[in-house]
Amino acid sequence: MSAPTPEPADGLAAAPGAGPAAPERVRASARAVAALVCGAVSVALVSVVALVPVPFAVESPGPVRDVLSGEGDQRLITITGARTYPTSGSLDLTTVRVSGGPGRSLDLGGQVAAWLDDDSAVLPAAALFPPGATEEQVDQSNAAAFTGSQQAATVAALTELGYDVPVRVVVTDVVTGSGAAGLLRDGDVVTAVDGSPVTGASALRDAVRAVGAGGRAGVEVERDGARQDVVVPVGAGEDGSPVLGVLVSERAEPPVDVRIAVDQVGGPSAGLVFALGVVDLLTPGEMTGGQRFAGTGTIDSTGAVGAIGGVRQKMLGARAAGAEVFLAPQANCAEVAGHVPDGLRVVAVSTLAQARRAVEEVGSGGGRDLPGCP
Repeated sequence: MSAPTPEPADGLAAAPGAGPAAPERVRASARAVAALVCGAVSVALVSVVALVPVPFAVESPGPVRDVLSGEGDQRLITITGARTYPTSGSLDLTTVRVSGGPGRSLDLGGQVAAWLDDDSAVLPAAALFPPGATEEQVDQSNAAAFTGSQQAATVAALTELGYDVPVRVVVTDVVTGSGAAGLLRDGDVVTAVDGSPVTGASALRDAVRAVGAGGRAGVEVERDGARQDVVVPVGAGEDGSPVLGVLVSERAEPPVDVRIAVDQVGGPSAGLVFALGVVDLLTPGEMTGGQRFAGTGTIDSTGAVGAIGGVRQKMLGARAAGAEVFLAPQANCAEVAGHVPDGLRVVAVSTLAQARRAVEEVGSGGGRDLPGCP
């Protein structure tokens, strides 16, 4: 019995009748194995690096919701205590989807993908979230801002329609080390500054600015049912602007009950659209004329419209949902100019009254001279 023929050391079987494998073939096989190993290692390293968290966040277009028609059988805005009227068309609130930030860290792969996506914006996480904030704190802050925007929208809308809605400005926190520390307290109701009535948070802000950083403000408050007069040194914020050193909230008891039900939306940027929805529901006729409007903007109880973040992504979301007219805060015009999607018309507004007039004019077939964002 003959001994079995040994296999070649490199695992390559020789052809019948051929001699041992040539050295060149052995070297070529070794190089191929080395290349495969290096390639596998490179892929593994790239995969690991792509999953490393980075200090950035990504803004992309989020869901669009019509405050007039609502979702399913439930209208997003319900009103009791006053007659409401049929509506048509749409008033869409626009949102931004944010990836990254506290508790939702973004990896390098997601960052690169966002860089390659024209609809997304990559920003330092610090530009969107307070330093050191936790995921829970961010969620609580967004929820509080959203609740505040609903109340401000209600007050602004009812005031626009001629209702009398008194607003109380209540101290909710006193900043440690500020001029107000030891002088003002949580629960104080600020009624006047240097004799000027405080009818809302914006009125308080304006009064403090009139005093100026380094000045002394005569603050009148209601405390435990009695009037108190306190002289408070006015400090300077991080940007140098005058600050009183307190956090306040507006509290109102509107004569009409307005409920706004939107899940998974935070922040104050839907205030303008909420206010327009309330105005439309409480007035005869169809303000939109059956057309589809979208918009964004904060609002305070006086009806002033303020700037928001992510306006470019909100315009993209609005256009994708079918909107043809987009109401943007005048203060955001620098970010809007040059970035308006095809087929979308932007109208710049700075007050609820302007926004209402814009919707009514466009809805009736006019509004060609309304200001945009040049």
